[in-house]
Amino acid sequence: MIYEHIKPLIFKLDPECAHNLVECSLRSLNTIFPGALSFLANRFIIQDESLSQNLLGLQFSNPVGLAGGFDKNATMIRPLSALGFGFLEFGTFTPKAQEGNEKPRVFRLVKQESIQNAMGFNNKGSKEIYSNLIKIYPFILPLGANIGKNKNSENALEDYFILLKEFKDLCDYFIINISSPNTKNLRSLQNHSFLNDLLSEAKKITQKPILIKIAPDLEIPLAIDLCKKAIEKGANGFIIANTSTDYSLLDNGRTFGGISGKLIQEKSSKFFKELAKELFSHTLLISCGGIDSGREAYERIKNGAHLIQVFTALIYKGPSLVRNINQELLTLLREDGFMHISEAVGVNIK
Repeated sequence: MIYEHIKPLIFKLDPECAHNLVECSLRSLNTIFPGALSFLANRFIIQDESLSQNLLGLQFSNPVGLAGGFDKNATMIRPLSALGFGFLEFGTFTPKAQEGNEKPRVFRLVKQESIQNAMGFNNKGSKEIYSNLIKIYPFILPLGANIGKNKNSENALEDYFILLKEFKDLCDYFIINISSPNTKNLRSLQNHSFLNDLLSEAKKITQKPILIKIAPDLEIPLAIDLCKKAIEKGANGFIIANTSTDYSLLDNGRTFGGISGKLIQEKSSKFFKELAKELFSHTLLISCGGIDSGREAYERIKNGAHLIQVFTALIYKGPSLVRNINQELLTLLREDGFMHISEAVGVNIK
C-alpha cells in the first residue's frame, strides 16, 4: 500500500534516476534506520519447506529470483535479500567499466506494465564489483554472476574467461549473457562454435554451475538445438529468456533495445513451454520474462521451470511482489494437492 502511494512520485523521475534513487535508498537503509532490514525480512520473507529445493548443489529457499540487470554492480545484495528472494543475480558486468549506450535509453510503458531498455551493459567493471562481493561472500542466498563482454572487445571469449577466473570463488553459479540486444553483435554469439569454445575452456576454469541466458526471439528449433549442443558441452542450465526485440508489440515507433514485462509475458511463456518440452529432463530451467504473479509463476513451473525470475514486475508492483508470489504459489500447490513444489515442476510435460 505504501508503494502504491509513492510510485506516482517515483514514476515522475527519469527511469534511470529512479533506479539510482532506489539503489541509494536500499544501500543506506540499515545505516539510517538500524534494524530496517530485519523489519523488511520479517514482513516479506516466506519460510515454508514446501517451496525449498536443492538444485545444482545449492539450497533455494523458494523459487523466486531476481533477474540480472537490476543490481549491476552488486551493491544491493543485502537489502534485496530482505525482500524474500530465493536467489539473486548481479550484473550483467564486464571486465572493464563502461558507460553503456547513449541516453535516453530506458522507457517505461506504463499502461502495459513494461519497460523498453537499451542500456548496453553499463557497469563499473570487474575490479569494483570484486571489491563489493568480497565483503559479503559467501552469502545466505545463492548468488549468480551474470557476465558479458565489453562493447569494444576484440575477443569476446577472453572477456568471459577473465570474469570466470576472477569470480569463480565469489559466486555460486555463472550466467553467460550472450542474448542482450543492446551490445552490438552479442546475439550473434548464440551459435554452436562460440558456445563450444566457451564451455570447453570454462569447465577447466571453474566447477561452478554455468547457465546460458538465451533470447526469446530465436526460432524454436534453432534454440532447442543450440541448448542441446550446449548441454553436451557441459552447460548446467538455461535462463529462458532475455528481453525481446519483437517491436510489433509496441505502438511507440521505437525499434531499438529490449522489451520486458507484461508485453512479452505471452511470448516468453510460449517460448519457454516449447523449449521445456525438449529440455526438461536433461537440465535445469529458469523461466524469465513477464512473470508478475504467483499464478503466472506456477504456470511456468508446471511447464518445466525449476525456478523463475522477476525484474520489471518489481518496478510496477513494488517490494511485496516476491512475498505475494510465494504466498500464491503455496495456495495453488495446496489446491492441486501437492505437498512440495518439486511435485509440480514439469507436471504438464512429465
